Amino acid sequence: MQFSEFPFNKSILKAVAEERFHTPTLVQQKTIPLVLANKNVIVSAQTGTGKTAAFALPIIQLLFDKTGLKEEEGKEIKSLIITPTRELAIQIAENFKTYSKYTNLTSTAIFGGVSLEPQKDILADGVDILIATPGRLIDLYLQGFIDLSLIKIFVLDEADLMLDMGFINDVKKIERLCPKKKQTLLFSATIPEKIDELAKTILQKSVKVEINPEETTAKNIGQLLYYLPKKNKTDLCLQLLRTTINGKIIIFRRTKLGVDKLEQTLLKNDYNVVSIHGDKSQAIRNKAIEDFKDKKATILIATDVAARGIDITNVDAIINFDIPNVPETYVHRIGRTGRAGKSGIAFSFCSPDENAYIKTIEALIEKKIKIIDDHPYIINKPKHKKLQPNTVSKNKKGRKSENSKKNKKRWY
Repeated sequence: MQFSEFPFNKSILKAVAEERFHTPTLVQQKTIPLVLANKNVIVSAQTGTGKTAAFALPIIQLLFDKTGLKEEEGKEIKSLIITPTRELAIQIAENFKTYSKYTNLTSTAIFGGVSLEPQKDILADGVDILIATPGRLIDLYLQGFIDLSLIKIFVLDEADLMLDMGFINDVKKIERLCPKKKQTLLFSATIPEKIDELAKTILQKSVKVEINPEETTAKNIGQLLYYLPKKNKTDLCLQLLRTTINGKIIIFRRTKLGVDKLEQTLLKNDYNVVSIHGDKSQAIRNKAIEDFKDKKATILIATDVAARGIDITNVDAIINFDIPNVPETYVHRIGRTGRAGKSGIAFSFCSPDENAYIKTIEALIEKKIKIIDDHPYIINKPKHKKLQPNTVSKNKKGRKSENSKKNKKRWY
């Protein structure tokens, strides 16, 4: 199937062609016709599957059908896209601007971490499509700068991340500020129970589109697994960067402190590296992403939340420096490489305390990850049930840490 087969206006097809997009992804093939048919849609698909275009293109078409090319006075917000992070808001806004450049539709993004005044000025001029993070949207609404009474299409993007970041109550408030009669689209990498409950609350008579993780990630991505002691992860990372891994690389760490420590180590070893996490200012994060996109930096180190949904193309390799404890997060991460039919490779460093995570990841992707034992820090692959206690018992600090974790769980 080709994009030209969708019933899009010529102005939209021209913009799509200029981006050299010809064949829609699976999620686009399944979702676009439903949105064009004014259906309420719930889409479950991983990062890197083309979700943004799956709602942006049909929204532009639907609004274009109503406005055409005529100049309008006093534009009103007709479509609202709620997304959890500033980076995602910027990225989605760029997509809308790209695809709508030959139409008269206008769009903008509003988000926290920057001055309110420029955003107020843009809103005062009027926009057709508003992309917003929940907190900033509510702030500007309460100040009287946003009118949601004419919303025709409401989009909730990255709903599971919205849940993780504690925005669900804000989302419910925002949805109630919109007209009851509207088209609603919900996009999420996974559909946990609370997201399912939210969908039942805000979507009536919805159609579900599910793209399985193995359909979207495993085909073009080599996955390699290294078992080693935690203390040797930095050494192995440096060795692989010197001898094996080339091109644009994203390294994932679980914590902000971990990101900062690894960045300092790589900088000392003369690598062009940038990093993003939640404690960095918006300006610094934007600069890091731009430098990585423009190849001024070849390595980006990130936490999962900071990197979620950011559209960075042509990534050659992923390093899972820390194994994620949620298996879907592994799929998000490796989905950064091997996009658009290109091959990619993911390297995962697993220390003994992370073995159980590998088991759940392999169960999700329905595939055994290839183990590499040709490296200096090899340890035998532990058996999950037997070796975990032995690992702890050899290390008093480990035992203390394990007990404190149990206490935390008991009182949480």
